[in-house]
Amino acid sequence: MKIGVLGGTFDPVHKGHITIAEEARSQLALTEVIFVPAAQTPLKEYGRISPVEHRVRMVRLAIADYPYFRLSTVEAERSGPSYTADTVVEMKTKLGVGDELFFIIGLGSLAQFPLWREPSRIIQTCQLVAVSRPGYAVPDLNSLEAAIPGISRRLIMLDKPEIDISATEIRERVARGLSVRHLVAEPVAEYIEKNGLYSSEVI
Repeated sequence: MKIGVLGGTFDPVHKGHITIAEEARSQLALTEVIFVPAAQTPLKEYGRISPVEHRVRMVRLAIADYPYFRLSTVEAERSGPSYTADTVVEMKTKLGVGDELFFIIGLGSLAQFPLWREPSRIIQTCQLVAVSRPGYAVPDLNSLEAAIPGISRRLIMLDKPEIDISATEIRERVARGLSVRHLVAEPVAEYIEKNGLYSSEVI
């Protein structure tokens, strides 16, 4: 099997995430894509993200109609920061012989990848799949290779889809009382409204 993994804060999960997962699944013939909400992301300021319980529930709602998408709470249940290296190694141990992991990231995350914990361990465990995004340039691959030897052989670049949706934009729209139903799945929009998420977001 070929398993995609899409990690992130998902604060909130939006239609861009779904489209990226769908496109990666289609282009790479993935068996399924696993969404992994992070409890605490090391490279983001902790405390400025919603409680993980809300973010897990929103992901569950967003992917409910997709039989080839799955939710993993492995990072939500882990204490301390969520390190991708630990997550993919744990997932790899549960796969069969010959199964492959494909970790899906955006270009912004790819540029920061040398700052991640144990990036060499990550690329030894899975293929990296970098998805383009408007406003983000492809990082210098020679510099990446110098920082993480071997990454060029473990990196797949997807130039489509280019999704121009950000969770920051969604939170700011909610704080202003604007609709986000065109940006998130209907059940997610209802969950945000019902639970008063982002209504006091600092703009």
